[in-house]
Amino acid sequence: MEPIKIAIVDDHKLVSKALENMISYNPNFDVIMNSPNGQDFIEKLRATQDFPDVVLMDINMPIKNGIETTADLTREFPQLKVIALTMEDHEGTIIKMLKAGAKGYLLKDMSPDILFDAIDIVHKKGIFYTDLVTQSLLKIKTEEKFMDSLNETLKDRELEFIKLACSELTYREIADKMFVSPRTIDGYRDSVFVKLNVKSRVGIVLFAIKHNLF
Repeated sequence: MEPIKIAIVDDHKLVSKALENMISYNPNFDVIMNSPNGQDFIEKLRATQDFPDVVLMDINMPIKNGIETTADLTREFPQLKVIALTMEDHEGTIIKMLKAGAKGYLLKDMSPDILFDAIDIVHKKGIFYTDLVTQSLLKIKTEEKFMDSLNETLKDRELEFIKLACSELTYREIADKMFVSPRTIDGYRDSVFVKLNVKSRVGIVLFAIKHNLF
């Protein structure tokens, strides 16, 4: 079996080199590119025919950051699978990165085993997400029967809430947008969490992306 081709995009040279060395010890992976920012990475892609399979993308970088780069890759090189690998755990940033097209989101303090699993799963199955609090996989039901029943149980206002929850609006701003009280929004949120079988707003976004709800 051919090793999975990896690209690293990170402006911290020591971090990116250490990451490259760590990954290179695993015979299942081959680091073929290492770029200090998104613009440099995209220029390298445009000049090669040897594309990576999985891209490990930092978020906070000069010239072109990880969110902008991931969005550009989604448009120009949709076959590339991006995993965000960052110290940034702000919910709003996670949502932006997922909406830009990232297939996974990991914090840099994760163990090598989790990183290797993420690369392998994203390469084979296309998606790998972890709960940033418990580091366990988000459980998102995707069976057709579940979707059929979900379409029947989700109310119009809950669907509207889901779409707004995928934006950068705060819950209070969502309440204003829907002309309801923050307490009512709390009710929508709790109900949607139960119906989608998720535990956070990020879980709502993942579900919405997977099922084209926005």
